[in-house]
Amino acid sequence: MTSIDDVARASGVSTATVSRALRGLPNVSPATRETVLATAEELGYVASSSASGLATGRTLAMGVVVPNVSRWFYSTVLEGIDSELRRVGYDTILFNLGLKGEDRERVFHRSILRKRTDAVIALCLDFTPSEREQLASLGHPTIVVGGPVTGLRHLGIDELAVARTATEHLIALGHRAIGHLGGATEHGLNKRVPERRRRGYELAMAAARLAVRPEWEESGEFTIASGREVALRMLRRTPRPTALFAASDEMAIGAILAARELGIDVPGELSVIGIDDHPLAATFGLTTIAQDAFGQGCLAARLMLDELAGSPPHAGSGRYPTALIERSSTSAR
Repeated sequence: MTSIDDVARASGVSTATVSRALRGLPNVSPATRETVLATAEELGYVASSSASGLATGRTLAMGVVVPNVSRWFYSTVLEGIDSELRRVGYDTILFNLGLKGEDRERVFHRSILRKRTDAVIALCLDFTPSEREQLASLGHPTIVVGGPVTGLRHLGIDELAVARTATEHLIALGHRAIGHLGGATEHGLNKRVPERRRRGYELAMAAARLAVRPEWEESGEFTIASGREVALRMLRRTPRPTALFAASDEMAIGAILAARELGIDVPGELSVIGIDDHPLAATFGLTTIAQDAFGQGCLAARLMLDELAGSPPHAGSGRYPTALIERSSTSAR
């Protein structure tokens, strides 16, 4: 069986350096870290988590609280977290709240206390006072990905800014009758995400002196099925908008399907833009504001590892970059 000494000899560094590199600790150059990781993989070295834990007082495991693993954003962020943690020999412990959050009580009041973790990453959640107390009692570094929560570190995109950018893109194409498919507030999830995306739309419309018409605003879940349902309702009204800003790509895809069902040409009669750059976006030719969900997961894990290694916590929120991707679902009016 390959030992840490074997990895050190093959890498040309000390065993202490190998240990620090494999655990993602500071004071190891990027080049050395990459050499050690590559050598460990080549030799088939697997660190003993129990031995490492005894040496450091750490469990070498990180808890991730996910509202629903079947949703694209959550599962992709989770993949990013797990990828980064596996790279440095950490395990991911998943706490899945379930479709309707039916497991929140179990997770926050039993499971998360029973499982030994070094840090906690929560995805797009709001917390009750009791849940905050439970998290605080752990004494672990904690970060929320997907929406700001007062008093906790946060990593995510600028929800208001991306919504403005999406709406302004439609305005720049000459559209004046612009509707919005927003996300409904789902129980226990971070309501600031749909609220800020709606607010960004409203601010862009106000800046262009365009009316926000109540009949051109609908809310639903961030899913294709819900997007189709609410878009059908809106597009059957007269007059109908010439463009739609959907708060997620899945809702936008649902809107494109609804338009097809009603015989409305996209983009000839209706332009559609979303947020995410979902894997299906390119297939549907969807113009979107891309956010790198996988990258956000990687960075969240790295921030927690850095804090565990002694780096001071970054103050406030961390903003992740986004980019407008123009495809065939939008055109000039």
